[in-house]
Amino acid sequence: MLEYILGHHLKGEGKRLALMSELLDPMHRRHIESLGVVKPGARTLEVGCGNGSISAWLAQHVAPGGQAVAFDLDLSLVDVRAPCLDLRKGDIVAGPVNPGSFDLVTARAVLHHVADAEAAIANLVASLRPCGALLLIEPDFLPVSIAEPPEVRAFWDGWLEWSRERGIDYQIGRTLAPRLAALGLEQIGGTAETAIYNGGSAWADYWTLTITELRGDLVSSGKLNDTLVDMFLGYCADPTWWTQTIAFTAVHVRAPAAEQTASVDRSARFRI
Repeated sequence: MLEYILGHHLKGEGKRLALMSELLDPMHRRHIESLGVVKPGARTLEVGCGNGSISAWLAQHVAPGGQAVAFDLDLSLVDVRAPCLDLRKGDIVAGPVNPGSFDLVTARAVLHHVADAEAAIANLVASLRPCGALLLIEPDFLPVSIAEPPEVRAFWDGWLEWSRERGIDYQIGRTLAPRLAALGLEQIGGTAETAIYNGGSAWADYWTLTITELRGDLVSSGKLNDTLVDMFLGYCADPTWWTQTIAFTAVHVRAPAAEQTASVDRSARFRI
């Protein structure tokens, strides 16, 4: 896996993750609840758990008798504990987590940082038990790429050039459904939603924190300069400026029932 560009060692990363949780957890919880698989006794897996806020919420809902696994390359910023919460360190690209074990597997804002997204998705799917549900939430930068005014668009153009150089795929959201279909999965569905925000709002604060953390790398890359960065931070502080953020694409799918899986396996052996 590529080195995560926003490592947990960075100053302010804990605050940035807390703000991300505040902004995105309500949407994430809503999508999980719509799947109807999280209940007492269930087993859940969150890959790329960050500060653990969603995993802690899952742990509350699978109690008693269930288990919520919080899985990440770095667990140093997980500041929650719960009786049903199990913290595990690891890399989803390396293999599935307890194959065939989980009623729910979810990952948010993880795959766009992964060098081998196909391997990661296959391992997420392999971690599901029959009829388990997979929920992936990833960005699509389309609304941001047409932001106004033109100098803001120039900032985001430079950001996207920088991200591509760093191996970050900000268009991966639109590819989730076809990637899952290519694995032979069916009953795929999802939505994409963005937030409208203005300078001085929580979303503007999120981008200010993110850009401040990354400023040195952004400028040294040559894709952006201090003038463009200062301009964008100025807009983020201006309450009269309104824009949209990333379109967060939430795609869900169910694993086939055990008898369907067995049928597929037998068919594959017969063709061989």
